Amino acid sequence: MTRRRILVTSALPYANGPIHLGYALEAIQTDIWARFQRLRGHECHYVCADDTHGTPIMLKAQKDGITPEALIDAVHADHVRDLADLGISLDNFGSTHSPETRAVAERMYRIIRERGFIDRRSVRQAYDAKAQMFLPDRYVRGNCPNCNTPDQYGDSCEVCGATYSPSDLKNPVSTVTGTTPVERESEHYFFRLSAFTDMLRQWVGSGAVTTGVARKLEEWFSQGLKDWDISRDAPYFGFEIPDAPGKYFYVWFDAPIGYLGSFTQLCARQGLSFEEFLAPDSDAELHHFIGKDILYFHTLFWPAVLDAARMRRPTAVHAHGFVTVNGEKMSKSRGTFIMARRYLDHFGAESLRYYYASKLGAGLDDLDLNLDDFVARCNSDIVGKLVNIASRCAAILHRGSGGELAAQLHDADLQHAFTAAADGIASAYEHLDYAGAIRQIMGLADRANLYIDQTKPWLMAKDAARAAEVQRVCTQGLNLFRTLMIYLKPVLPFMADKANRFFGESVWSWEDAGKALLGRRISAYEPLATRLDPKVAARLIETPAEDAAPAAAKAGSPAAGKATASRGTVATGAAAGASAAPAASSAPAPASGPAPSISIDEFGRLDLRVAKILAADHIEGADKLLRLQVDLGELGRRQVFAGIRAAYEPASLVGKLVVVVANLAPRKMRFGVSEGMVLAAGPGGKDIFLVSPESGAAAGMRVK
Repeated sequence: MTRRRILVTSALPYANGPIHLGYALEAIQTDIWARFQRLRGHECHYVCADDTHGTPIMLKAQKDGITPEALIDAVHADHVRDLADLGISLDNFGSTHSPETRAVAERMYRIIRERGFIDRRSVRQAYDAKAQMFLPDRYVRGNCPNCNTPDQYGDSCEVCGATYSPSDLKNPVSTVTGTTPVERESEHYFFRLSAFTDMLRQWVGSGAVTTGVARKLEEWFSQGLKDWDISRDAPYFGFEIPDAPGKYFYVWFDAPIGYLGSFTQLCARQGLSFEEFLAPDSDAELHHFIGKDILYFHTLFWPAVLDAARMRRPTAVHAHGFVTVNGEKMSKSRGTFIMARRYLDHFGAESLRYYYASKLGAGLDDLDLNLDDFVARCNSDIVGKLVNIASRCAAILHRGSGGELAAQLHDADLQHAFTAAADGIASAYEHLDYAGAIRQIMGLADRANLYIDQTKPWLMAKDAARAAEVQRVCTQGLNLFRTLMIYLKPVLPFMADKANRFFGESVWSWEDAGKALLGRRISAYEPLATRLDPKVAARLIETPAEDAAPAAAKAGSPAAGKATASRGTVATGAAAGASAAPAASSAPAPASGPAPSISIDEFGRLDLRVAKILAADHIEGADKLLRLQVDLGELGRRQVFAGIRAAYEPASLVGKLVVVVANLAPRKMRFGVSEGMVLAAGPGGKDIFLVSPESGAAAGMRVK
């Protein structure tokens, strides 16, 4: 295997507050991949930095009565502590407000300017005369020019989704002083992003992003790439642009350069060559992990800036979705905007790392942190399956054989099956299908527990004549556990290190999973994990989200014959007692009349996909619902609750293709979380008919 050289980054946390569980998802996703690469023997450097520049930092520091430098230094210390406690194995965590970042930014800017990719233009901007400063879009609020909703940002409306400029707002107000802004002209510096359209199309098509991201980028390509304003006027906290007094680099110009500033610090400390990783012809790899909300900056603007500055483009940009809590967006008012420190004050990092990994794929789907499921899954998998193997076998081995492993295994074929799984698990990790890796590993854990249950070493141990066999069985069980822990080391690094010491070995590599450990004494077993308490999990949020269906789901009988949609809280047709909605509507109509009209644009927002039903089960305590596990192709697998129990036996549904509304927010019910809607039609009861796609359709295919 060729040893790869890899530079990895995760997006920069903003230095105006603590890290929350949304950012923790990104840090954990990146860390698992970096740890996996190191475990495989590759040279992998993981760097990040605080994002420190911009108007928000400047204004927050003013409000707190301190300098911006004092603010970002205090936040930096908190970020370093929280990331370390989350098990994030950063090689360097720097700051965009560092001499190294300034030097790289100025170097890149001068090359870009010399190559003719910087233009100067006069622009009109909102200006707060009282504060004597130009206002970023988000520092102007007013009535939306499209729907007239008050108190909307100066760039987009949170209600109707319209985008506009601050000058379009009705009744605009500066959020800095509360005064009405005026417009003034100022000369700004623009990066000619439009000049890199062909290069970026080629880069996107090279496999640097997933197909889902590439489709999103095509929307921007089709609209035409706009040149990028990379300057801001004083007063501004940031780096002054060379040869341009009073003009500062816009935060989104020097923020990604912060990756390179942080790497520069690592190079100086470890004697690495910056050019070997960043030169245009470098054979090293550059991987960025980001959230889907900053795709434009990292997949269009950043590769173009690198190319313009005669540096290598990213090997890949890996984007993920957002974190929801109990099926809802993280919200301070609901108590679900959970900070990392709040979580860490209640639980260890590895439970969160495992839960995130068990649900993470390579796509842009949002990930729901359902606290009930979180507790149940961690208790079942980590304690009930994984740790259970070691605790049972080690106790028996120490009692009967003094902790001495046998010289041979009891079932060499079983051990071979575990080691043969290495390539499949490695492929899942490599391609960011962590959920797939966890499924494979836990499937092996089930086999290990079944082996122990079938051999029953605790019963064998009662017969002194079978002592040697007991020793081989326990040796077998412990070797299976050891293999599983090596596979899980990227996800559970602290537990893996404890297990490593328990076996008395040097630091594990991936290849060690294929070697049995025999004929040596192991340490006394100490608990590697404890069960999570659901009452403690409930304390993470101040006000738990209500588990209640909307009023329409509790209404009277349906209007016969109309299509309905099945999702978490609105089950299909009469089985849920919900009114029938017009064809494929995402919201049921009230029982008293037809559903309200929707526009063609609203209908077009529905993402209808073909789904294959992988499993169907009755739900204890629910007399109208079935639990479906469906495969949506590239969108992954999901759980959907459907009110079709009266019409279908679960076994008859497995393998069927159905149509699902795939872009509905997850909804928490008392039975769990439902992650979509299955379309059906009929008057209700036994007469409910699933909407089936045309023959030849495949899971994940869009329905039009």
